[in-house]
Amino acid sequence: MANINCAEACKEGCVLGDQCPHKDEQQKASEFIESTSLDDMLAMAAEAVRRKQQERAQEGPKWVFPEDGIKP
Repeated sequence: MANINCAEACKEGCVLGDQCPHKDEQQKASEFIESTSLDDMLAMAAEAVRRKQQERAQEGPKWVFPEDGIKP
């Protein structure tokens, strides 16, 4: 099996076909898309955004001081 970067090589579709190591995940994603309404997906996304905003609000502000500089 070729050692490829799926994120780059498979932008237009899987290039490995049946040899893809992520075939199970592809099948699960397809089943989810087929069995879940768009309204339900949008509700899930809105809930995820709400939770993320709530987590950030609990963490408090993150201060950046100019003297700290930008660290890689």
